[in-house]
Amino acid sequence: MSEDRSWEGNWKARLYERVRERGFDTLTAFAEARPAIPLYLLAEELGEDDVAAVQLFSGLLAEAERRKQVTRLVRDVLVRELAEGLPGGWPTEMDDANRFEVAMALGRWSAYTPETHQKRVEQARAALRTAPPPPGWRPLGPDDERLLTLLPDEEV
Repeated sequence: MSEDRSWEGNWKARLYERVRERGFDTLTAFAEARPAIPLYLLAEELGEDDVAAVQLFSGLLAEAERRKQVTRLVRDVLVRELAEGLPGGWPTEMDDANRFEVAMALGRWSAYTPETHQKRVEQARAALRTAPPPPGWRPLGPDDERLLTLLPDEEV
Protein backbone atom coordinates (compact mmCIF):
# COMPACT_ATOMS: atom_id res chain seq x y z
CA MET A 1 0.00 0.00 0.00
CA SER A 2 1.27 3.45 -0.83
CA GLU A 3 0.99 5.81 2.14
CA ASP A 4 1.26 8.77 -0.23
CA ARG A 5 -1.92 7.81 -2.11
CA SER A 6 -3.78 7.08 1.12
CA TRP A 7 -3.60 10.71 2.16
CA GLU A 8 -4.29 12.23 -1.25
CA GLY A 9 -7.59 14.03 -1.75
CA ASN A 10 -10.53 13.82 0.61
CA TRP A 11 -9.78 10.48 2.24
CA LYS A 12 -12.77 10.70 4.60
CA ALA A 13 -15.16 11.07 1.68
CA ARG A 14 -13.36 8.21 -0.08
CA LEU A 15 -13.93 5.91 2.92
CA TYR A 16 -17.66 6.58 2.99
CA GLU A 17 -17.94 6.28 -0.78
CA ARG A 18 -16.28 2.87 -0.62
CA VAL A 19 -18.50 1.52 2.15
CA ARG A 20 -21.62 2.79 0.37
CA GLU A 21 -20.45 1.01 -2.80
CA ARG A 22 -20.47 -2.18 -0.70
CA GLY A 23 -24.00 -1.55 0.57
CA PHE A 24 -23.28 -0.05 4.00
CA ASP A 25 -24.29 3.33 5.40
CA THR A 26 -21.49 3.55 7.97
CA LEU A 27 -17.96 2.37 8.53
CA THR A 28 -19.21 0.68 11.69
CA ALA A 29 -21.76 -1.39 9.75
CA PHE A 30 -19.04 -2.36 7.26
CA ALA A 31 -16.66 -3.42 10.06
CA GLU A 32 -19.34 -5.24 12.06
CA ALA A 33 -20.17 -7.32 8.99
CA ARG A 34 -16.55 -8.53 9.11
CA PRO A 35 -15.93 -9.47 12.76
CA ALA A 36 -12.42 -10.41 13.88
CA ILE A 37 -10.84 -9.24 10.62
CA PRO A 38 -7.76 -7.06 11.27
CA LEU A 39 -8.14 -3.36 10.48
CA TYR A 40 -5.42 -3.41 7.85
CA LEU A 41 -7.31 -6.10 5.90
CA LEU A 42 -10.54 -4.09 6.12
CA ALA A 43 -8.64 -1.07 4.82
CA GLU A 44 -7.21 -3.12 1.95
CA GLU A 45 -10.71 -4.27 1.08
CA LEU A 46 -11.80 -0.65 0.80
CA GLY A 47 -8.79 0.37 -1.24
CA GLU A 48 -5.54 -1.52 -1.38
CA ASP A 49 -3.61 1.48 -2.67
CA ASP A 50 -5.41 4.41 -1.14
CA VAL A 51 -6.91 3.51 2.25
CA ALA A 52 -4.86 3.07 5.42
CA ALA A 53 -5.94 1.19 8.55
CA VAL A 54 -5.41 4.30 10.66
CA GLN A 55 -7.86 6.19 8.45
CA LEU A 56 -10.46 3.48 8.87
CA PHE A 57 -9.90 3.51 12.62
CA SER A 58 -10.25 7.29 12.70
CA GLY A 59 -13.64 7.03 11.01
CA LEU A 60 -14.74 4.18 13.27
CA LEU A 61 -13.70 6.18 16.33
CA ALA A 62 -15.63 9.25 15.17
CA GLU A 63 -18.74 7.12 14.68
CA ALA A 64 -18.27 5.42 18.06
CA GLU A 65 -17.90 8.79 19.78
CA ARG A 66 -21.15 10.01 18.22
CA ARG A 67 -22.95 6.82 19.37
CA LYS A 68 -21.20 6.87 22.78
CA GLN A 69 -19.81 3.39 22.11
CA VAL A 70 -16.06 3.97 22.26
CA THR A 71 -15.54 1.19 24.79
CA ARG A 72 -17.24 -1.25 22.42
CA LEU A 73 -14.90 -0.11 19.63
CA VAL A 74 -11.90 -0.60 21.92
CA ARG A 75 -13.05 -4.19 22.58
CA ASP A 76 -13.64 -4.69 18.85
CA VAL A 77 -10.09 -3.61 18.05
CA LEU A 78 -8.76 -6.08 20.64
CA VAL A 79 -10.72 -8.87 18.96
CA ARG A 80 -9.20 -7.91 15.60
CA GLU A 81 -5.66 -7.73 16.99
CA LEU A 82 -6.00 -11.07 18.77
CA ALA A 83 -7.36 -12.67 15.58
CA GLU A 84 -4.30 -11.44 13.71
CA GLY A 85 -1.67 -12.17 16.36
CA LEU A 86 -3.13 -15.31 17.91
CA PRO A 87 -5.11 -17.01 15.13
CA GLY A 88 -5.25 -20.26 17.09
CA GLY A 89 -6.52 -18.52 20.20
CA TRP A 90 -4.85 -17.82 23.52
CA PRO A 91 -1.68 -19.93 23.83
CA THR A 92 -1.66 -23.13 25.84
CA GLU A 93 1.90 -22.55 27.00
CA MET A 94 3.35 -19.12 27.63
CA ASP A 95 6.85 -19.73 26.29
CA ASP A 96 9.00 -16.89 24.92
CA ALA A 97 7.54 -17.09 21.41
CA ASN A 98 3.94 -17.03 22.63
CA ARG A 99 4.67 -14.31 25.17
CA PHE A 100 6.05 -12.24 22.28
CA GLU A 101 2.94 -12.82 20.13
CA VAL A 102 0.63 -11.87 23.01
CA ALA A 103 2.71 -8.76 23.72
CA MET A 104 2.59 -7.75 20.05
CA ALA A 105 -1.19 -8.17 19.82
CA LEU A 106 -1.76 -6.24 23.05
CA GLY A 107 0.74 -3.59 21.98
CA ARG A 108 -1.05 -3.02 18.66
CA TRP A 109 -4.32 -2.81 20.57
CA SER A 110 -2.85 -0.17 22.87
CA ALA A 111 -1.60 1.80 19.88
CA TYR A 112 -5.18 2.09 18.58
CA THR A 113 -6.64 2.94 22.00
CA PRO A 114 -7.88 6.52 22.41
CA GLU A 115 -6.34 8.49 25.27
CA THR A 116 -9.69 8.43 27.10
CA HIS A 117 -9.45 4.65 27.42
CA GLN A 118 -5.71 4.13 27.95
CA LYS A 119 -5.92 3.56 31.71
CA ARG A 120 -8.75 1.04 31.35
CA VAL A 121 -6.83 -0.80 28.62
CA GLU A 122 -3.71 -0.91 30.80
CA GLN A 123 -5.85 -2.48 33.55
CA ALA A 124 -7.34 -4.99 31.11
CA ARG A 125 -3.88 -5.92 29.81
CA ALA A 126 -2.66 -6.46 33.38
CA ALA A 127 -5.72 -8.63 34.10
CA LEU A 128 -5.02 -10.75 31.01
CA ARG A 129 -1.43 -11.26 32.17
CA THR A 130 -2.24 -12.12 35.79
CA ALA A 131 -5.33 -14.23 35.05
CA PRO A 132 -4.93 -15.44 31.48
CA PRO A 133 -7.92 -16.71 29.52
CA PRO A 134 -8.21 -20.45 28.94
CA PRO A 135 -6.07 -21.90 26.18
CA GLY A 136 -7.69 -21.50 22.80
CA TRP A 137 -9.83 -18.52 23.85
CA ARG A 138 -10.49 -16.44 20.78
CA PRO A 139 -13.17 -13.78 21.07
CA LEU A 140 -15.25 -13.48 17.91
CA GLY A 141 -16.67 -10.04 18.58
CA PRO A 142 -16.73 -7.12 20.99
CA ASP A 143 -19.58 -8.62 23.01
CA ASP A 144 -17.54 -11.61 24.17
CA GLU A 145 -18.37 -12.33 27.81
CA ARG A 146 -14.74 -12.16 28.99
CA LEU A 147 -14.18 -8.89 27.14
CA LEU A 148 -17.31 -7.38 28.66
CA THR A 149 -15.91 -8.27 32.09
CA LEU A 150 -12.53 -6.71 31.28
CA LEU A 151 -13.99 -3.59 29.65
CA PRO A 152 -17.64 -3.02 30.53
CA ASP A 153 -19.63 -0.55 28.46
CA GLU A 154 -19.28 2.36 30.88
CA GLU A 155 -18.17 5.31 28.81
CA VAL A 156 -15.34 7.43 30.20
